[in-house]
Amino acid sequence: MGILSQPIGVIAEWLRNLFLGWGLSEGLTTVLLYLIGAGVLATLVQVWVIFLIWFERKIIGRFQDRLGPNRVGPYGLLQPFADLIKIITKEVIIPRDADKAVYLLGPIIMDAGVLAIWAVIPLMPMVGMDVNVAALYTIAVGAFATLGILMAGWASNNKFALLSAFRTVAQMISYEVPTVLALLIPVMLAGTMSLQGIVEAQHVWYIVFAPLAFVIYFIASVAEVGRTPFDLLEAESEIVAGFHIEYSGMVFAIFYVGDFLHAFTIGALGAVLFLGGWRGPGAETFPLLGLLYLWIKAFLVYFLVVWARGSLPRVRIDQMMDFSWKFLTPLALILLVVAAVLDHFVMGFGMWGRALSHFAANVVIAVLTLRYLDHYDKVRESKRRMVAQPGQYPVARPPVPVETSTEAAS
Repeated sequence: MGILSQPIGVIAEWLRNLFLGWGLSEGLTTVLLYLIGAGVLATLVQVWVIFLIWFERKIIGRFQDRLGPNRVGPYGLLQPFADLIKIITKEVIIPRDADKAVYLLGPIIMDAGVLAIWAVIPLMPMVGMDVNVAALYTIAVGAFATLGILMAGWASNNKFALLSAFRTVAQMISYEVPTVLALLIPVMLAGTMSLQGIVEAQHVWYIVFAPLAFVIYFIASVAEVGRTPFDLLEAESEIVAGFHIEYSGMVFAIFYVGDFLHAFTIGALGAVLFLGGWRGPGAETFPLLGLLYLWIKAFLVYFLVVWARGSLPRVRIDQMMDFSWKFLTPLALILLVVAAVLDHFVMGFGMWGRALSHFAANVVIAVLTLRYLDHYDKVRESKRRMVAQPGQYPVARPPVPVETSTEAAS
C-alpha cells in the first residue's frame, strides 16, 4: 500500500538507504538522488517522443486522407524506431566554414531548455521541484530554445539559416509578451508563482475562470514553438528548411526531438495552469492516478496542436507580427486588468461565484472583441472594393499654360 500511496518517496527512501549503506555521506547521497531523478525524468520524456512522432504522423495522415505509417510493425508503431536507426547511421556533415563549437552546442541548448521546464512541472502530489517562482522559471528557460536556434543559424555560415534565425528573434519576442500576460492570470488567481501551488488552488479549473486566457496562451505558445500556422522559422517553400538546413544525422535529430517535446510541453503547462494539473478523483490518495490525469489533460491540449498543424495554412510574416502586437497583446492586457479588478470585488463570493463572475467577464470581452473584428473587417473590405465609377469624380480641368519668360517680361 505504501508504494501505491507514495511511489516516488518509497523508491527514493530505498535508494537513500542503499547509498548510505555503501558508506556515502548524506550530502553526496542527496546529490546522487537528484541526478538520478533528473536522468530518469529526462529519459522518460524523450522516449515518450517516439510515441508522439508516430501519433502525430498517424493523425495528420488521417486529416489529409492518408494512412500514415502502416508498414513497419502493427499499425506502423515500429516506424519511429526504423527512422531512429536510419538517422543514427547517417553521417554528421559540418560545413567547412562553420563555427564548430557553436554549431554543435545550438541543438543541445535548444533541447536542454525544453527538458528544464519539466523539472518544475508537478507530475503528482508532492513530486517535482516546488519552486516558488516556477512560472517565471518556465518563461526563462523556455527562451533557451530561441538561443539555440540563433546559435544554429549563425554558426552554420549559411544565409538562409541566418535569415531564419533573424525571424526567430522577431517571432519569439513578439509572442513571448502575450504568453507571459496570459500566464499571469492563473498566477494572480492562485496568488502564487509555484506551479504546485497553482494546481492545488484549482478547486475549479482556471479555464472556467479565464477561457480567453487559455486561448491566448495556446495560440501564443504554438507561435513561440514555431508550429503551424506560425512555422515561418522552417518554411521550406520560402527559406529552404530554415535554421537547421546545414544539420544532418543525430545532430539534426536533436532538433527534431526538441520540436515534438516542446509541443507536448505546451500541453503539460496548459494542463497545469488551466486544467487542474494532476487533480482528479483519488489523486491525493493514489498519486499515480494524478500522473495519469495530468498526462491525459496534457495529451488533449497536444492534440489541439496536432489538429492545427494538420488543418491550417501558413500565415505570412507580416500577418503573424500584426496578429501578436495588434490583437493578442492588447487583448491579453485587457484580460489581465479586468481579471485583477474583478477579482478584488468578487473574492468573497465563494469559489463558484468567483469563477462564474470571471467567466461572465470573459464572455462579455469575447463578444465585444468579435463585434470589433467584424466591424474592422467590414470597413477594410469596403475600402478594398471602392472602385471609381463613371461620373463619380468631376472631369479634370485642362492644364493652365505656363507663361514663357518673354511673355512674362512683356
